[in-house]
Amino acid sequence: MRRDTQGGFTLIEVMLVVVIIGVLTSVALPSIRQNAAQAKMSEVLLAFAECKNTVTEVYLSNAAAPADGVWGCEHETGPVSRYVGAIRTTPEGIIKIDIDGVRDLRLDHHTVTLEPLDASGALMSDGVGAVRRWRCGNPAAGTDLDLKYLPSSCRGI
Repeated sequence: MRRDTQGGFTLIEVMLVVVIIGVLTSVALPSIRQNAAQAKMSEVLLAFAECKNTVTEVYLSNAAAPADGVWGCEHETGPVSRYVGAIRTTPEGIIKIDIDGVRDLRLDHHTVTLEPLDASGALMSDGVGAVRRWRCGNPAAGTDLDLKYLPSSCRGI
């Protein structure tokens, strides 16, 4: 005679699988959230392009640097893009982007900066010469966002 046995999992086996899934989720979720934040910040950094070109052209033309906020690339009213609320400039050509619309309190209502530097690595200020490189995300220039959310190319270097 054949004995009928029920197949299936025991309660302990099911609980063990649930615990394993929970541990894996708790380990992976923060990394996933940080990567998502960095992806959104990459989109924010694309907003620098227009203003970056304008500042470079002014310095290359050996023209005097314009006053605060009149470089011609600012957008201070209304959202500029999905995650950018405003773009502002300083007399030295430092570009400041206000982050807004991300719907993440770690990112919203913060500022990221981009500074034009000369060949010696000093901030451009005399209105003459070429911009040799750009420094992104420098807290001394006004970036108040935690640098871990910025791409590695934009961490105040």
